[in-house]
Amino acid sequence: MSIFGQTIRRSVPLLGLLVLAACTNNGGTNPNNAASTSESEYSAAQGCNNVGVLLPESDSSARYEAYDRPLLEQEIKAALPGVTIQYANANNNADTQQNQADAALTKGACILVVGPNDSEKASVIVQQAKNSGVPVIAYDRLIQDPDLAYYVSFDNKRVGELQGQYIVDQFEQGNFGLTKGANLVMINGSQTDNNALLFREGAVSKLQPLIDSGDLNLVYDQYTPNWDNARAQSLMEGVLTKEENNVQIAYVANDGMANTVIAALRAQGMDGKVLVTGQDSTLTGVQNILTGDQAMTIYKPIIEEARATAQLVAALSKGEDTSSIVNSTTKVATGEDIPSVLATPVVVDQTNVKDTIIADGFLSQEEICQGLPAGAGNVCP
Repeated sequence: MSIFGQTIRRSVPLLGLLVLAACTNNGGTNPNNAASTSESEYSAAQGCNNVGVLLPESDSSARYEAYDRPLLEQEIKAALPGVTIQYANANNNADTQQNQADAALTKGACILVVGPNDSEKASVIVQQAKNSGVPVIAYDRLIQDPDLAYYVSFDNKRVGELQGQYIVDQFEQGNFGLTKGANLVMINGSQTDNNALLFREGAVSKLQPLIDSGDLNLVYDQYTPNWDNARAQSLMEGVLTKEENNVQIAYVANDGMANTVIAALRAQGMDGKVLVTGQDSTLTGVQNILTGDQAMTIYKPIIEEARATAQLVAALSKGEDTSSIVNSTTKVATGEDIPSVLATPVVVDQTNVKDTIIADGFLSQEEICQGLPAGAGNVCP
């Protein structure tokens, strides 16, 4: 896999990839200063062989069921042989997720891995687990609670920075016919997901100079509840109506919403003519890139996220130090630093699909090219 000109092969140890995440997330500090969590706080974790894995949803992004669940189960079982895994998906409902956490704890889960549906409401899960001496590892999305044991994700502000910089680069090169005064639409993720806040923050940090200079005209900037794909389409349809189709750039936070934004553009004969961003390197997203309907996506090697989580689970169970696993810290809203493992995201467009997603085995050329015309994106035979 090629990351910013460096070739990374699967045989490289996890830490070798993660040290590339030099930028800390949301005010993080140097990982060398991050102390590992006190073992005494989590008495239930000692010798733990019953792990609850709770993921946030399955309807707006295919990744959690298609990739995260099987990879987490695979890596946790490899790191902690004989482990029992209790799995549940909240299906975009924070109350459901709290009930699922209760059930997992009742059934003896002594470590919880939680991809929160709502970053703030999931604090209840952390506190319930703490009362039983059970550590919570926030997976992919941060939980806003100072008693969180660990956080494993990607450098999410960096994700937004890469998306925003891609737009800046295309504008400066005059691609997509972009000229001064181009209208920019921002369709962000769910405001209850801390990642979505960081994505937007990172993107705006790169876009703001062009907005301030008048090179770009920001005509719409809204969050999308629950990352709802259908809602994203209706939002885009509303913008196109209001702006009389005068839109040149659609910053869209992920591939699922990008696909429905493209549907709105297609209805107006504008697909392929508007720069559309995305994230997650979903099959549909990559296919949209090869057909020219979407400009870019962000590739996040989920295997590294799952493997780091499994390493933390095993260390907690075995009472081992975790300082060699964590590489950063992340501040929660109350100011406390949470020991974190943050991996590096990668920009993907037509120029490097082969060198990243396909080379790493994340998606195969065969499945990507299924149904696409010969020669699509110079990838399909």
